[in-house]
Amino acid sequence: MNHKTLGMTIAELRKKQGMTQLDLANKMGVTDKAVSKWERDVSCPDVNAFPHLADVLNVSVNELMQSKTENRSSKTNFKEIISLIFKGVALAMGIAVVVLSVLDGLDVKSGITMLGIGLTSLALYTLQTKESPV
Repeated sequence: MNHKTLGMTIAELRKKQGMTQLDLANKMGVTDKAVSKWERDVSCPDVNAFPHLADVLNVSVNELMQSKTENRSSKTNFKEIISLIFKGVALAMGIAVVVLSVLDGLDVKSGITMLGIGLTSLALYTLQTKESPV
């Protein structure tokens, strides 16, 4: 069961027991909407309910808890966000220089500064993406 989310595990075990979501909800003292949310990994049961849920589904708490989550690690998300920021800043600076130049609203010093910021962002993005994962 290690490759399944908690929701997938609950749904599979519930079906093996021949229960509907409403049946499981009644046995757990919650609504069928709550069970639906558990199975869709929108929410999860209260931690204090796990022993009872495991009992109702005829599995050990350990077996129930060994489901994995679908969330990626925060380290991966952080790197993706930083990459997106670097690319966005570079693009924004380039567009701003072009638009302000066309509208005659850009002096040379400001234009060079903005292009420098954009190029710095691109350099940081390139360095960040070439780092070897450790």
